[in-house]
Amino acid sequence: MKPTKPIDWAKAAVDTMMRTYDAPDLPPKGRFLYHQGVFLSGVWQTALLSGDERYFQYVKDWVDSAISPDGEIIDYYHGDIDDMQAGILLFGLLDRYGDAKYKKALDNDLAQLNHLPKGPTGGYWHKMRYNGQMWLDGLYMLGPLMSEYAERFDNPEMAKEVVFQAQEMYRRTLNPKTGLLIHAWDARKLTPWADPETGQAPEHWGRSIGWVPVALLDDADHYPDGSPEKAELVELALKVLRAVVKYQSPEGRWYQVVDKGDQPDNWLENSCSSLFAAALAKAVVKGYVTGDEAKAWAAAAQRGYQGVINSLEWQGDDLQVGNVCIGTGVGDYQFYIDRPVHANDLHGVGAFLLMCAELQRLTDCQNGQ
Repeated sequence: MKPTKPIDWAKAAVDTMMRTYDAPDLPPKGRFLYHQGVFLSGVWQTALLSGDERYFQYVKDWVDSAISPDGEIIDYYHGDIDDMQAGILLFGLLDRYGDAKYKKALDNDLAQLNHLPKGPTGGYWHKMRYNGQMWLDGLYMLGPLMSEYAERFDNPEMAKEVVFQAQEMYRRTLNPKTGLLIHAWDARKLTPWADPETGQAPEHWGRSIGWVPVALLDDADHYPDGSPEKAELVELALKVLRAVVKYQSPEGRWYQVVDKGDQPDNWLENSCSSLFAAALAKAVVKGYVTGDEAKAWAAAAQRGYQGVINSLEWQGDDLQVGNVCIGTGVGDYQFYIDRPVHANDLHGVGAFLLMCAELQRLTDCQNGQ
């Protein structure tokens, strides 16, 4: 029977992936990386909303395969932001199962912050080999992990750092002409893609922008109501979304290169569309926008969700989340347009699950539940 509610679509996607991969085999097998972290974050949200114990266990099985019994992370690139993000899964496991190895693994993961290089303005490099470069993706890889750790374990300096990194990223990547953020910034202005005057990359790549409001709103969950830090994180997220919503296509999704939907070779991409819809829905549910703006954003989130749903296909009982750009570096317009697409890529299914979770919460909120 075809799913009807967002949570049912999420369950169909999770069940498909569980039939495809045993948890320890999620690609790249053995590596502690955001690929699995993003996807399993969506699985965890699906578990919370559905109460299905199989989903909690699936997350646990992957994490237990990726860390040792004493909390050492087995295979990762030390000091690369992408290889820290999966630590976000450890909080829920610690709460649910109480095993001290999850706290040890969290401590080991966050200890890498002491070794992450920073550029001249204080922003974290995206990778050890990317001298002076900040990428939008980094806000999702680090912010929610740091903000939750700071709240739980009383680390005010870490909490301040989350806000600083968000402000710095927004400042360096904002395109004042469009109001959108560009994919990356090079403090040295030496990378081939960097503008020699601004250091900015040339294009607004959808998924990189999508990470930002999702991350900032997740960050805000871990700051006290009424605090200036929470207000700043929310305001930055709203600025991003107010720019993004203007570029939504008539059918509901967003384009691979967000601001160039009028180009005949541009195409509608499902991971960024899912992330934008998720963030719009969460902003409404949390009450960060009100009145006519809240109504407009709720409708935009629903259109985005429906646009993605309408694009999905089935192979027997398996749901195919397609039109998802593979992992991508920084480049020019043609570089993004020519990127291959995959079905059931972990980036895409993870983003899809996050969207379904937030749309289910929006639906429940609108129904007074």
